[in-house]
Amino acid sequence: MESQFRRGILDACVLAVLERGESYGYQLVKDIGQFIEISESTLYPILKRLESAGQLEVFSQEHNGRLRKYYRITEAGRLKISELLKEWEEIVKIYNFIIQERGESA
Repeated sequence: MESQFRRGILDACVLAVLERGESYGYQLVKDIGQFIEISESTLYPILKRLESAGQLEVFSQEHNGRLRKYYRITEAGRLKISELLKEWEEIVKIYNFIIQERGESA
């Protein structure tokens, strides 16, 4: 999968999980990993990029005597999901066109 395309998909996956509720890195890897391959070394740069873009917030909370970083989506992150879904609708149309032109079924 082309890296820019995969990057957009992973951004959308992270934001979608956070839209359900705040979470932390390891849990995000588990949640997203059910659908698309992702490692912690891939996730953390995504989280940093989304934080820099104002699409998520980071806060620390004690868990079992240690501080754990948690992430929550912002309004800008919710808007980004909407934008990505609109782009995805266009990609699906293109996919269906290609399949139709090749005489295949979707």
